[in-house]
Amino acid sequence: MPFVTSGNDSSGESRRGGPASDATSSAGPPPSATTPPSRTTPTAATDLVAARKQLLRRTDGAKRTDAPALRQVMVDLHDFWLTTKGAELGVRPDSGFAIVAVGGLGRGELLPHSDLDLILLHDDMDPAVVSEVADGLWYPLWDAHIKLDHSVRTVPQALQVAATDMSAALGLLEARHIAGDESLTELLITGVRRQWRADIRNRFVELVDQAGDRWRRGGDIAHRAEPDLKNGRGGLRDVQMLGALAIAQLTDGMANLRPDSPGAGLQVAYTRLLDIRTELHRIAGRPREQLRAQDADEIGAALRIGDRFDLARVISDSARTISYSVDVGLRTAGNALPRRGLAMLRRPPVRRPLDEGVVEHSGEVVLARNAIPSKDPGLILRVASASARTGLPISASTLSRLADYAPELREPWPSEALSDLLVLLGTGRHMVAPIEALDRTGLWGRLLPEWGAVRDLPPRDAIHTWTVDRHLVETAANASRMTTRVARPDLLVLGALIHDLGKGRGADHSVVGAELATQIGNRFGLWPDDVATLSAMVRHHLLLPATATRRDLDDPATTRDVVDALGGDRLLLELLAALAEADSLATGPGVWGDWKASLIGELVRRCLRVMDGEELPTPEPLTDDQRARAEAGGVFVDIRPTENAHTHLVTMIAPDSDGALSKMAGVLALNGLRCHSATAQSHAGSVVDTFMVIPAFGDPPDAGLLRQQLLQATAGTIDVLARIDARERESPIPTAPPPVNDPDGAPVAVPALFALAPPRVLWIDPTPSPSQADGAPRTVLELRAADRSGLLSRVSAVIEAHGVAIEWATVATMGGTVVDTFGLRLTEDSADLRSRLSDAVIAVVPPPEPPRETDDEQGSSGVPIG
Repeated sequence: MPFVTSGNDSSGESRRGGPASDATSSAGPPPSATTPPSRTTPTAATDLVAARKQLLRRTDGAKRTDAPALRQVMVDLHDFWLTTKGAELGVRPDSGFAIVAVGGLGRGELLPHSDLDLILLHDDMDPAVVSEVADGLWYPLWDAHIKLDHSVRTVPQALQVAATDMSAALGLLEARHIAGDESLTELLITGVRRQWRADIRNRFVELVDQAGDRWRRGGDIAHRAEPDLKNGRGGLRDVQMLGALAIAQLTDGMANLRPDSPGAGLQVAYTRLLDIRTELHRIAGRPREQLRAQDADEIGAALRIGDRFDLARVISDSARTISYSVDVGLRTAGNALPRRGLAMLRRPPVRRPLDEGVVEHSGEVVLARNAIPSKDPGLILRVASASARTGLPISASTLSRLADYAPELREPWPSEALSDLLVLLGTGRHMVAPIEALDRTGLWGRLLPEWGAVRDLPPRDAIHTWTVDRHLVETAANASRMTTRVARPDLLVLGALIHDLGKGRGADHSVVGAELATQIGNRFGLWPDDVATLSAMVRHHLLLPATATRRDLDDPATTRDVVDALGGDRLLLELLAALAEADSLATGPGVWGDWKASLIGELVRRCLRVMDGEELPTPEPLTDDQRARAEAGGVFVDIRPTENAHTHLVTMIAPDSDGALSKMAGVLALNGLRCHSATAQSHAGSVVDTFMVIPAFGDPPDAGLLRQQLLQATAGTIDVLARIDARERESPIPTAPPPVNDPDGAPVAVPALFALAPPRVLWIDPTPSPSQADGAPRTVLELRAADRSGLLSRVSAVIEAHGVAIEWATVATMGGTVVDTFGLRLTEDSADLRSRLSDAVIAVVPPPEPPRETDDEQGSSGVPIG
């Protein structure tokens, strides 16, 4: 965020080189020249200097010129002086000379203390005449101490420099005729643009690399303590780069932003930053691009924005709008580059299905041809989750179409919409880009209307790295790495996403946020108990860190106060411990470390000692119809839709045998049915398994086909796990998808579908006795891991391969995380068997993504629970 410390001044408009700056360019005459070589000494531009000072002078009672008017008057003033001076020197139509402006004057937006970037064009005139005209033009400006970047060129010379110097080419694309022979200027402008369009395929990579270097130096304006308004990411230079791509006819540069979207579109965002930079020049009295704290309040007041925090919010909003537009523009331009050679013979890209109504095309997430956004409110979240799961960006046209036609989700949300949101939130840092895209196009606020109060809201203390809304996304990203630590990963990521939504409302944000959490939880369709837990998470999200760091942990009253505040809720304590770490990591460097982790961990352990233990999970009882079919024997498969549009309930009954659950789950995975939840039980010699499934794409298969495959799997004529492995290898969206390349083979996107949190296996023994009447020991195995194709089938097969019987199972898929609980009957109960079984189960789940270096640098460590 802006306004923390001061930095070095910039030198105004950047030195472009080439046409705007050659070997003799400087802010004054060459050191060796005391007088120009012309016969008479030109008069200094004192009239121009006096007029500039008059414009910037503050006179009591005089009406202050606003920023846009000031820029226009500055342009008119310099145009008039240059035209008049040029006429004095003989620079007139058909004279063979032309004065051309680039930079700020060329764009028609000259700032108070920007350099003048000028080119004196000539039609291969006599060198002595050229020298006399140039000296007559440059020396008055030098003598008046006006900063000047200058060059003297013929049109071919200028085109030659533009062909080899990227900065020169970008400068000349903004050239504007000032005085003299307009046909010369026209030759230059048309020649540069024609040359730029012809060479863009070879220069595009250099353009992108140059922008990347500039971003590394200037940083991200939206989250920078000292934002460089011109050169940082999301700054004025980026919009000018989009203009250059538009001249190359690769993009329109507007990113399809609606006028009612945050930032109100690219042009509005650009104008806001330009106005702020104009006031910065006027207040500083010299060229400066980095905004400092001591100038912020005055600039905010001059632009009628408010105080420094209001100004920071406007800067962040504008910069993020520009950054999003640049991302779209570069991606669109890269896809539009003309093909050459063998690339022209390649087949058109294939549309690959990602989800219901969502496909991948040319390295982007787009809508399927049969998708109807106006009739499918959940399509927004399916698009976003597909983007996060694959690492592919959402097409700008898709976002525009969704913004225009997608209706709001009815309340409460359908369960599949909540599931898609959880999938999105479970992808870690991969969620940032799709959420930012939804937010910049107004779709995220449609899902979470409460988000508007914290969008681009700057923090009130310097310890925070991010704006409040980005902090929430970063917290959710961190929380997604901790989902296997808690019994309710869905509530963890939801709580992380909304824990600070109460900020910016003029009251205690924890209290206000708890009320908002209740409202949001009901909208999401959570159960009342879950809504209460979510609200309590937001209400008490500061309880553990505040208590652990500010109170005496050896005082029994400290622990008792925490337990009383949480109502003795063990689950809530578990969630708050993980949220405290995720929140601290998202705050800033050094906020989370070993000291803080140890204090919170000790507090949690003391609280657990005074709380009740966990209850053993048990399955739901069978229905009368299920009992009757189980007693009748044989194989039965039924599939029927539920009240939700894309969710179906599958019931499978078959004779009890080794591997029955694994084969049933494998048949479902083989037919593209994602298991959302499941229960497995036995009765009268049969297994009765029910699965809540969602088709990956299209309609579910017929129940008869599932029954036929189940019969084949039971008889051993097909190996479902082998077929799942083969399908996964051939899938367009495998566990670790290959990179998406442009027509020339260069990577344009790296899909990312990795587990973020490490898998965990927990053993829970029933109380008071782990054995039943037959004397066989019983226990419960709980797996917390990232989901993958056929996971239930794989885990079941591993358990049964160790000679362990599965008496019952409950499966819950919460976004991209599964919590699978198996009631086991052991032939023997030993530490060695449990260890071997744990290792075998973990071996079939997706490996975790390597942690980011920033996490290690910040001392990330888990808080033990139980």
